[in-house]
Amino acid sequence: MHKKLNYLAATAALAMMANPAMAQEASSLDARVNEMFATFTGPFVSLIFAPFPGTSFPWIVLWLVVAATVFTIYFGFVQLRFFGHAISLVKGDYSDPNDAGEVSHFQALATALSGTVGLGNIAGVAVAVGIGGPGATFWMILAGLLGMASKFTECTLGVKYRNEYPDGTVSGGPMYYMSKGFDELGLPGGKILAVLFSVFCILGALGGGNMFQANQAHAQITQITGDYPGWITGIIFAGVVFAVIVGGIKSIAKVTEKVVPFMGILYVGAALIILIVNYDMIGWAFSQIFVGAFTGLGVAGGFVGALIQGFKRAAFSNEAGVGSAAIAHSAVKTKEPITEGFVSLLEPLIDTVVICTMTALVIIISQQLIVDEATGNYMLNEAGSAIATVDGNTGVALTSAAFASGISWFPFILAIAVVLFAFSTMISWSYYGLKAWTYLFGEGKTSELTFKVIFCIFIVIGAAASLGPVIDFSDAAIFAMAVVNIFALYFLMKLVRAELASYSARLKSGEIKKFSH
Repeated sequence: MHKKLNYLAATAALAMMANPAMAQEASSLDARVNEMFATFTGPFVSLIFAPFPGTSFPWIVLWLVVAATVFTIYFGFVQLRFFGHAISLVKGDYSDPNDAGEVSHFQALATALSGTVGLGNIAGVAVAVGIGGPGATFWMILAGLLGMASKFTECTLGVKYRNEYPDGTVSGGPMYYMSKGFDELGLPGGKILAVLFSVFCILGALGGGNMFQANQAHAQITQITGDYPGWITGIIFAGVVFAVIVGGIKSIAKVTEKVVPFMGILYVGAALIILIVNYDMIGWAFSQIFVGAFTGLGVAGGFVGALIQGFKRAAFSNEAGVGSAAIAHSAVKTKEPITEGFVSLLEPLIDTVVICTMTALVIIISQQLIVDEATGNYMLNEAGSAIATVDGNTGVALTSAAFASGISWFPFILAIAVVLFAFSTMISWSYYGLKAWTYLFGEGKTSELTFKVIFCIFIVIGAAASLGPVIDFSDAAIFAMAVVNIFALYFLMKLVRAELASYSARLKSGEIKKFSH
């Protein structure tokens, strides 16, 4: 089936290349589809990303940050108290090989990380620093630290209310803890929330977790190789992704546990080279971050601009509160739901606090942001909307230029990193979308294969087409997941606190012991 689909896609694309009139018609059709789609989905996109009246602060970002703050206080700063224990769990110190589940703590962490570590860490950070200045980094770090508590809450519930099947497979995530958790508490509306979440999750998986990744990967590859049709990239990606996801979460986890550390080391390693070479500027860079966080250093929007950009980028990067990671973590081998909550604490730390901060430091130290020597403040561009940069670079181009200033061949490394980030994000989001699909349409091989084929078709479409409004809509769908998820978490968080109290007491008494492997 998959080979036949790829063959048909290739044949159609070759026909368009042979007939320029057909290619032009396809381009015109693409534009018409864009326009029509934007008309229908525009109001929904505008609603999700709308700012508070009189401000430029998107309400959805405040929704995520407030929730992260509430969970941090409610669970007594769990991200600090159990950080060491989380490391022990990832190492496998408390892993019982006989526990139900499909993947190890480390594999679950790697799978969830592969869904969040991506273009947000490369292009998103550059946008935040380019608009909000170095100070945005401070607020990004703070939001990442607070977001650890959101991940803890949702991932604990994901394991607690997962479905375990006789063949050893499991299904879990927000749709399951919404329906089962609300029933347990005698609350109405759990199943409605679960269906809403599942619909948004499928749309987000096909768009932001799929088409956008394929589209950006193709764009980055063509910067190195020169222009060529996007359907070629799409078909190659679709073939590789299908080969991985057809084997289910175990196959996905085996790939992510190798790809995620590799791409993390590759990217962070390149950043460390820049920092080591410019070690004398690290102190200055951090002073720019701390001073800029509270003064703005004359950047667009000042202090408020730095705060908004930092919180916004962190929320968009680590997905804490969105509920997606809870789906991956639900597959872990454990009989203690709270242990996966502890493991998930590490995600925003790695994604936002480590990788995003590395990117920001390189951009600051490379001095791609232009400073007014007379005032010491950053100069704004002609539009006054962002900081002026060397060569006028923004987004991924700014990150690439910052790294290239210290490593001339870094654009090649960045191209590899973007491809790996895109690939790993796609295989993780295919699993998220699959579990939402099977929640709505039932478990079974046919149902699963149907979604996987659909997912791979959308990879080819994403790489070949320019579907701006579709991507905007899918991004909005991902954050609509957060609206539904966090609403449910407020009702269910007392169940997590009961789990935390029970586990803490047993850990302290020595009842919970380490396993020798």
